[in-house]
Amino acid sequence: MKKYFSLVLFAHSVFALPFALIGFFLAVKTTSHSFEWIKLILMLVCMVTARNAAMAFNRYLDRYIDADNPRTVTRDIPAGRITANQALIFTIVNSLIFVGATFFINSLCFYLSPIALFVVLFYSYTKRVTPLCHLVLGAGLGLAPIGAYLVVTGQFHIVPVFYGIAVMTWAGGFDIIYALQDEAFDRANQLKSIPVRFGTRGALRISEVLHVLSFVFVLLPVLYMNVSWFYYAGLAFYAALLIFQHRIVSPTDLSRVGRAFMTTNGVASVIFAAFYLLDVLFLQ
Repeated sequence: MKKYFSLVLFAHSVFALPFALIGFFLAVKTTSHSFEWIKLILMLVCMVTARNAAMAFNRYLDRYIDADNPRTVTRDIPAGRITANQALIFTIVNSLIFVGATFFINSLCFYLSPIALFVVLFYSYTKRVTPLCHLVLGAGLGLAPIGAYLVVTGQFHIVPVFYGIAVMTWAGGFDIIYALQDEAFDRANQLKSIPVRFGTRGALRISEVLHVLSFVFVLLPVLYMNVSWFYYAGLAFYAALLIFQHRIVSPTDLSRVGRAFMTTNGVASVIFAAFYLLDVLFLQ
C-alpha cells in the first residue's frame, strides 16, 4: 500500500477534503437533514477514491512525459516502482468503488457519478489541448463541496456552488504557480499551460486574479446564511495565505514554488474549514 500512497500523493487530499467537510456540514446545519455517520463515511470514501483514480490516471497517462522531464523522472512509474498496468488497474478499482459508494448514498449522486469521474479523469488530457487545463483541475476539486452537500440532501443549492467556484479558482490559481516550474519543458514539448501561453509574469497575474475571485466566492455565502466572527476570522486567514503565496513567488524567483503550492495552500484550506466548523458549533 505504501507504494500506492506514493503514486497518488495522499497528502494532496488536504486541498479538497476540507471543503468537502464544509459542504457536508453546511447541509447538516442549514437543512432539516440530520447528521448520519454512514453518509459521512460514504462521502469520505467517494472523496478518497475519486482523488486516487484521478491522480493514478494522471500518472498513467503522463508516464512518458514524466520520464522526459527532469523534475518528474523520479515519479513512481518512470522510476519503476509501479508499472503502468498497476496504475491503470488502481484507477479502475478506485473508480468502481467510487460509483459503488454513490449507489448507497442516493440516486442523484449515483446518476451523477460518471460525470464527476469524467471531469476528474479528463483533466489529464487537457494539457495537450488547452492552456485552461488548470481550471479543469480546479473544476474537479471544486466538485467536492457540491458533491458533499448532495450526499446529505440529494438537492442542489447556491451556497455549495459558491464554494465549488471558490475551490475551482483557488486550485486553478495555485496550479498555475506550480506549472511555472515546467514552463520551458512544456513549451519545448508543445504542451499547453497558462505559463506557456502568457509567460511567467502574465501567468502570475492571472493566478492573482483567480485568487481574488476565490476570496469573493468564499465571502458570498455570508449573504445567504448566518455566520459568526469565526467565519470572518477564517476568511481573514484564507485571504492572508493567498496573498502570502504571491509574495514568496516572483517572476525572478521561483525557488519557493513548492512551498507556495503544498504548504501554504494546504494550510489555507485546513484553517478555513476549521473556522467554518467552529462557526457551526458556535451557532448551534
